[in-house]
Amino acid sequence: MDHPAAREDSKALPAMLIAAIAAGDDAAFRQVYDLRAGRLYGIALRITRQGPLAADAVQDAFLELWRNAGRFDARRGDPDVWLASLVRYRALDIARRLHREVPSDDLPEPVDTDPDPLERMVTSSDTAALRECLDTLKPDRRTLLSLAFLDGLSHSELAARLHVPIGSVKTWIRRGLHSLRVCLEGEA
Repeated sequence: MDHPAAREDSKALPAMLIAAIAAGDDAAFRQVYDLRAGRLYGIALRITRQGPLAADAVQDAFLELWRNAGRFDARRGDPDVWLASLVRYRALDIARRLHREVPSDDLPEPVDTDPDPLERMVTSSDTAALRECLDTLKPDRRTLLSLAFLDGLSHSELAARLHVPIGSVKTWIRRGLHSLRVCLEGEA
């Protein structure tokens, strides 16, 4: 189990690196990529369901990071949440664009036999802790969080699917995330 100070360092490091990126530090950019690309790829893959599209979403998100690192304010939010939102929005855009396009030919994508970042992430201890904490949530709340953050449904899409007010969806997601945060902090 991690020490609480180590957890704080894991949050402070990305924030410091993003500040360095805002100042044009290429090495900091590479370090953030090395630290977070696998996790971000996993998020994008769950939304796009296609490796090449997920890779495009991650690339677009990192370009956005490079261009707008100066807009991130560590006092207002968690750097990992900000990075995840960058890739989530890019993946949603790609997925929506894909559904609007009609493919011109049906050539299959070549199969990549190397383990992707998602496969590597599945074996990490952080993923195990997250799974354990997700299992403590009520099944309907766990499904709601999965639909929102893994499948990429917006609050309004969730409200329509569940036939509930959007305010309820937002409240349930906020409470579910809070429960996860409390559980994960207890894991350390």
